[in-house]
Amino acid sequence: MRFCSPRSGWRIILLFLVFLNGGFQSVQAESDTTSVDSLKKQINLLVQDKHYSQAAKAYDSLGKIYHRQYGYNKYTMDSYLSSLKYYSLMGDSLGYFNQYLVIGDYYSQDYFMHAYAEKYLKKAQQYFKRTQNMPKVIEARLGLDNIAQHIEPTPPGLKTHLRETERLSVKYQRPYSQAYALSLLANTYSRDKQPDSAYYFASRSLIISNQLKVNWLIALNHFYLGLVEQFRNNSMAAIEEYQKSYNLSKAENSLGMMRELSRHTADSYSRMGDYNKAYDWSQKTLDYTVQFYASEQTKSIRLQELDSQIKTLAVEKQLVEEQSRNQHVLNSALFIGLIISVIGVFTLVYLRRQQTLIDHQHTVIAQQQIRQLELKSLRAMIEGQEGERSRIARDLHDGLGIQLSRIKLFIEAHQEELPSTVKEPLNQFLDEACAETRLISNDLRPYALSTFGLVPALEDLVQKLNLVNQTNLILDHYGEMPPLSDEAAVMIYRVVQELLNNALKHAHAQVVTVQLMVNEETTLISVDDDGLGADFDNLLSTGSGMANIKSRIAYLGGHVMWQSEAGKGTSVMISLPIAIRPFSH
Repeated sequence: MRFCSPRSGWRIILLFLVFLNGGFQSVQAESDTTSVDSLKKQINLLVQDKHYSQAAKAYDSLGKIYHRQYGYNKYTMDSYLSSLKYYSLMGDSLGYFNQYLVIGDYYSQDYFMHAYAEKYLKKAQQYFKRTQNMPKVIEARLGLDNIAQHIEPTPPGLKTHLRETERLSVKYQRPYSQAYALSLLANTYSRDKQPDSAYYFASRSLIISNQLKVNWLIALNHFYLGLVEQFRNNSMAAIEEYQKSYNLSKAENSLGMMRELSRHTADSYSRMGDYNKAYDWSQKTLDYTVQFYASEQTKSIRLQELDSQIKTLAVEKQLVEEQSRNQHVLNSALFIGLIISVIGVFTLVYLRRQQTLIDHQHTVIAQQQIRQLELKSLRAMIEGQEGERSRIARDLHDGLGIQLSRIKLFIEAHQEELPSTVKEPLNQFLDEACAETRLISNDLRPYALSTFGLVPALEDLVQKLNLVNQTNLILDHYGEMPPLSDEAAVMIYRVVQELLNNALKHAHAQVVTVQLMVNEETTLISVDDDGLGADFDNLLSTGSGMANIKSRIAYLGGHVMWQSEAGKGTSVMISLPIAIRPFSH
């Protein structure tokens, strides 16, 4: 029997960290009566009056308010980074490195940001060691230990390090840090498939968490206790523990944790033979998965560090322009002073030309660096989207799909024991569930695309859509498609899929035609329908779907044009270079 896989183990603690409000800061939530708008006005006044210390604290409070409203989000990180800047302006080292702890803990919520999280936490730990601030050293140790848990396999010295951190927490009377250290120990032993030790540390952490009334730790420890009960084959007891954790997670609107709890609850019901409830909880798992990864808040945070670099380059560009203006004034003064001398005039002209050339070069370099970072940001977003699609498709196929197949085989092996009034509907329900699972998995990561290539995958897509829609879809292909990278093929497939879905949902067309035309210089893709038409100028400025299509085509070095007239249908033309290569590092 499986206790907790390494992959699942570290992911659980990561998901629950979403409940943390700024790392090891006060667990008592601030009053929500202060609105975001009023706090922003106060910050503007503080900055204008150069009260930077108060502005830094106000930005920290603003970040926590954003976190309560949106969960893990970009606006909170913007506020924390602004707080860091004003602590720096004031020369407040304690506030500055304490904010390093906050940012490091916040970044640790996302696996893709662990490198940045480790950087912030290590710098904070070095400072607090120098100043002998042991409570803060303990917080930095726990943040780094949380990141270390995600390394495969578990680092050999992690358990010893966590036990030492727990002893330090007791010595310096830090019960919150002690409860967190015990919880990390429970997760570490869970990953190493040692349920008795996991139960011991989770129980101790739960006692302290209840005393402190820290909901996220209480819920986390109930989850670990549920895993232990399931390992001991006590499925009903496991479900009871999962339900306690689920109720707390639902109160906090933690979609990620509710997804994991739903998955484990479905597994426990399946082991008990209650397949109806197992299927219901599996459906909840799928719903929470879609909600969690469709949220823009969970995507934008991964681009935060790159965005801050872009802002830094923009500031540098502004400084260069300011220096250029100052130099222009100086050169003008020199020109007036040396007008009486021909040699001076020629010298001044030469200096001005040289300075203009240097300024232009600086500006071009800054613009190129900004463009490179923008492309990296776009690549990170696209890779994150496709990576999550592939992971969800694998989880559906290897998890829910296998469970449904096992149920079907079990029923087929015992068909003689079932009455006909039950056997036939049950087989039908299972066939429909299996078909729906395959359909969702194929939509997330089409089998034909990875196996046969772009054109066969589009033919398969059109054929399947024709089976379930009254609209007639036609695919025409002219010329030989150039060799495509997997990344480029996926993006072109997604764009055509999005255009077909828009035509089927909104255009009310009778015929939709897709044409792929390849010549020696260009690959052209057109999607035409005879539907209602639309105001694409307005849709391009407001619709996220259209913006997504435009960004993907631009990423491939191509162009997209929309033409539409009310009552006369819509035509979308995509032009791509013959050598389709996405931006590379």
